[in-house]
Amino acid sequence: MFVNLSESSPGIRKQAADVLYAASKAVTSASWDTFESSEREVEECCGNGNIAIGYIRNGELLGWAGLRPMYGNVTWELHPVMVKPGFQKRGIGTRLLNEIERIVKRRGISNIVLGTDDEMGKTSLSKVDLYASDIFHELDTIENIGDHPFEFYQKNGYRIIGVIPDANGYRKPDILMGKRIT
Repeated sequence: MFVNLSESSPGIRKQAADVLYAASKAVTSASWDTFESSEREVEECCGNGNIAIGYIRNGELLGWAGLRPMYGNVTWELHPVMVKPGFQKRGIGTRLLNEIERIVKRRGISNIVLGTDDEMGKTSLSKVDLYASDIFHELDTIENIGDHPFEFYQKNGYRIIGVIPDANGYRKPDILMGKRIT
């Protein structure tokens, strides 16, 4: 069952912070490194006209996704999508994306974009100096060498649309992805 996190109880929001804190360990060492920073992120995602939904089964929040305006009502940023460890790779992330896209279509939003950082050397992009390489070749031949989530997004119709070299430090790029919805 999906819930609107902005209208959910403090207990559900605490579960969202728990999921964010635990799940982020696999993809980042810098973001949400404390439970308090995870709580602040959940509250930010629930405010300012943003969209935040959670997926609950048997009273337990198993994952959640946030969406915020980036370019008016045309292009919004997906940030974040997190699924509780132990429940990943069971279709929950795909369900969250499908629900977010349903909401986006209903609101007339045209595009969803996201950044999926490679802070931990999980793609071939982290193995080269993107400023000194043929960046388009590197994007065309990207390899997943450590269970990086870019392939999850590709399986759900998102495409790599760019990269920010060294976004998170030397050889720690942010892979930009997007999908036209309407």
